[in-house]
Parts: sequence; structure tokens; C-alpha cells
Amino acid sequence: MKRYGIRIRLPEGSTMAMPHLLGPDWESYRWYDSEPAREKALVDMQRDLPNYRKGDHVAQVLERVERDA
Repeated sequence: MKRYGIRIRLPEGSTMAMPHLLGPDWESYRWYDSEPAREKALVDMQRDLPNYRKGDHVAQVLERVERDA
């Protein structure tokens, strides 16, 4: 089982958290085999996406999480 993860949530006040879109309790997880793999993915997820307009930013809250062994 992959132990090292990243929890993805929407920031408070996000338009995407409206009930007819993703909803206020939306969250997602990505899991990795190792801590270094998670850290590499976290850095990549914090970058602005190249297909966004200049000045636009991804509205997400990223948090490191771990499962018990």
C-alpha cells in the first residue's frame, strides 16, 4: 500500500466549492510509494500550469499526509 500522500482541497471562498459544482467538502488524495516521490510531486503541483493565462493561479490547498503502516 502506498503510504505517502497529498491531500487536495479547495480554499475557503473558492467558486468551485459551490454546491452545484464540486461542493464545500470536496477533497482528493494522491498516493506515492516513497517520501521523495511525494515531495517531487508536491513541488510540481505547486507550479502554475502552462496553459493558464498569465497571472492566473491554481486555487487549491495541498497538504502532506501519511497512512499508518
